[in-house]
Amino acid sequence: MNRIYHVVSARSWSEFDGKPTYEAGSLRTEGFIHLSEKQQVAGVLERYYRNVPDLLLLHVDPARLTHELKYEEAPNGELFPHVYGPINKEAVVEVEKIVH
Repeated sequence: MNRIYHVVSARSWSEFDGKPTYEAGSLRTEGFIHLSEKQQVAGVLERYYRNVPDLLLLHVDPARLTHELKYEEAPNGELFPHVYGPINKEAVVEVEKIVH
């Protein structure tokens, strides 16, 4: 199974307990939710989440997403997956605690 990944604080993820979808703050501010390919996760953690405690890594099956997925170029030139809508929880196939 192909997977894409989303970093989220445990607190933010818990706000969506019992709800069918998850929405990152970027959905409101940028219109999409940021995700990464597996090989991009370490760089995302280094750039944006250094010394941030209690992080989770959502493993997402792109085939199960109910909103549009686009790969778009980031300022660093890499292509990153973006979901243009909430992530339906049926697409989240694993939730992993990040230890760093």
